[in-house]
Amino acid sequence: MHVPVLMFQINAEFKRITTMPLQSRFLSQLDLFTANLLKVFEKRSGQQGKKLRDMSAMVTDDIDAGRECVIKGLCIYLNEDPDHLVQEYVEMTETHFFSAIEMTTVGIYVVKDTANSEPSDVGIVIEGVVALRDLENVALASAMLFGLFYALNMQYPTKLRYTFEVIQKIIMEVDAGELSGKAQSLKTKLHQ
Repeated sequence: MHVPVLMFQINAEFKRITTMPLQSRFLSQLDLFTANLLKVFEKRSGQQGKKLRDMSAMVTDDIDAGRECVIKGLCIYLNEDPDHLVQEYVEMTETHFFSAIEMTTVGIYVVKDTANSEPSDVGIVIEGVVALRDLENVALASAMLFGLFYALNMQYPTKLRYTFEVIQKIIMEVDAGELSGKAQSLKTKLHQ
């Protein structure tokens, strides 16, 4: 497996700033919080609760797929659209793919040959440009996107600000001082 140079640089810069490893900490902390997050998701009612239960039902023995479901579930729980974070492109020509990517401000893309196939590519888009590609899965791409935001001191996208706040302050435990009401409520429910 070749590690993209930018991925190495993101990990190194994050560790320089925070003294903690980005990739391994993100994945291990996400795994640590998964059971409690799923319990919190199950207690949600209404339309949002149905979406969360559907998402939770997709958590399987495949750890990468499970992590992706938890990340998307986190978006739903915080009233943010997971499609703003992860865009799937299925059976799409390269020309159409790049046209669609140009419209993306920031996010993760997943390219699949068919709806049920494994991804042929997972990457990060910033300002309509593929910044990082050939990532193994959505969880790793989420870690790298968070690391980019943090290392470059970029503002989180408005449509995903609560998701990234929870990733930063609750999951990663970085600069975890003041929390928004949504993040504080989730943190309280996770520790009940």
